[in-house]
Amino acid sequence: MTNFNHSTISKELENIASWWIDNSIDHLNGGFIGEIDCKGNQVLHASKGIVLNSRILWFFSELALKTKNTAHVEAAIRSFNYIINYFDDAEFGGAVWELDYQGNVLNSKKQTYAQCFCIYAFSSYFKLTGSKLAFSKAEQYFELVEKFALDKVHGGYIEAMTQHWESIEDFRLSEKDMNAPKSMNTHLHVLEAYTAFYQIKKDAVTKQALTGVLDTFADNIVDADRGHQKLFFDMEWNDLSEAFSYGHDIEASWLLNEAIEVLDNQRINAKISPIVIKLASSCLSEAIGNKGQVCDEFVFSTETRLEHSDWWVQAEALVGFLNAYAITKDKRYYDACVAIWNYIDEYHLDKEFGEWHWVSTNDLNDVKARYKVGFWKAPYHNGRAMMELCRLFTELDEGIK
Repeated sequence: MTNFNHSTISKELENIASWWIDNSIDHLNGGFIGEIDCKGNQVLHASKGIVLNSRILWFFSELALKTKNTAHVEAAIRSFNYIINYFDDAEFGGAVWELDYQGNVLNSKKQTYAQCFCIYAFSSYFKLTGSKLAFSKAEQYFELVEKFALDKVHGGYIEAMTQHWESIEDFRLSEKDMNAPKSMNTHLHVLEAYTAFYQIKKDAVTKQALTGVLDTFADNIVDADRGHQKLFFDMEWNDLSEAFSYGHDIEASWLLNEAIEVLDNQRINAKISPIVIKLASSCLSEAIGNKGQVCDEFVFSTETRLEHSDWWVQAEALVGFLNAYAITKDKRYYDACVAIWNYIDEYHLDKEFGEWHWVSTNDLNDVKARYKVGFWKAPYHNGRAMMELCRLFTELDEGIK
């Protein structure tokens, strides 16, 4: 058992940042290594994905804003330059999906999810550096998403398009996802991107877009009666979901709260605030596993709660529950954080090779170990969680909430 406090979390943030700087920089080909296996070995010829690289840019930009550490600033600069030089599509706009290890395009599709991670990262990099290029790219990507991904008839955002921003048959983010034209997950990252972009460009257009995403969550995505989010939809918002995702529910809880605080609109506050607590409350009552962890999901067809633990679910649960505690002062949320942090310390923190295990060591008999760095694993979920927890601890100490 370890202490769940500001000091411990701050130390873990330092550990995460140091590990990524020491291990993930690609000194041969530029940017960052595409994959590092579960034992810390670089997979030198692994492809490079925009999700990984935009998340790296976001993390080091946000971290450098707080620490002013030269190494953190340099990592952000390195990441920004690589994205602009290799992922940015100079001809058609936006970011391509995947490169080979030398920076040649492997998959040029335009996933809305990826464009929004770039907006999220460019906004943070602009705050850090004042880069006019970062601001203009955030603006360009926002305008492309609004022009090509926004469903002007039914609302919300379409998952993916071709490189030329035309219709595509395969919408999926990954092989595990349903091939549906709209998803909760993409809208969650439109939300965080637009929240960040609105902070650097507070005009009527950006405000309307952020307001629209929040309305979409309340009107189409969240099942308020059940306290969960629907996951997949057709164009008309008919629900195609086969499960609840506990991790996404608790992540959405605090991201929705962040968005309404940034937007500061009375109508939206009244509409979204109850959802913030409802999602956290449902997760607390339904998702806690036998060792205090937040379970992965609930599958409708078998009425089964999947108990295994992915690193990102625990990271987001820490933030979601501490945020709920800050709002309600209900100690059950804080106690849940203590249990989750103890679980992370015992089963997710890799004391031998550093960073966090994708799948907890408690589950390795059932689930294959995955990479430390890769297409879907960056210093984003756990790094962001540590930064958010430090912020919340400071606010709680100062009695702001």
